[in-house]
Amino acid sequence: MLKLDETDIKLLALLQGNCKQTTAAYAHRLNLSTTAVYERIKRLEKTKVIAGYVALIDKKKVNKAFTVLCHVKLSQHIKEYVLKFEREVLKLDEVVECYHISGDYDYILKIHVGDMEAYRDFMVTKLTAINNIGSTQSSFVINEVKHTTAIRL
Repeated sequence: MLKLDETDIKLLALLQGNCKQTTAAYAHRLNLSTTAVYERIKRLEKTKVIAGYVALIDKKKVNKAFTVLCHVKLSQHIKEYVLKFEREVLKLDEVVECYHISGDYDYILKIHVGDMEAYRDFMVTKLTAINNIGSTQSSFVINEVKHTTAIRL
């Protein structure tokens, strides 16, 4: 594991807040030279502390604001079924997150679609078409109280 110093932690916080700033802007905020900041960013990228950069999309503006948390239980929890389910769920564009979990269900999926009708269509034509699903339970998000991609260090 890479040892992060206080400057790395501050730099990562700045990058998570807005990665579109110039290296000079980060250098100014951190009281470092542009070259020093550039080298730190390159090291963090090379060591995969920074896994990538993305644009965050406003779900409302692209008609994907209906968010569902769907619990999935496999008919049997055997390796073949687990691997098949995971391969198939990776192909579903509506699923933005999938976690293999402990407890009563095997997986929890976070799904973004346009509305209830689109979710029903997703369930009928895509999700339940995957073999070996024993049951599902869906929860519909009423209000997004907190959503962040930043990891506080």
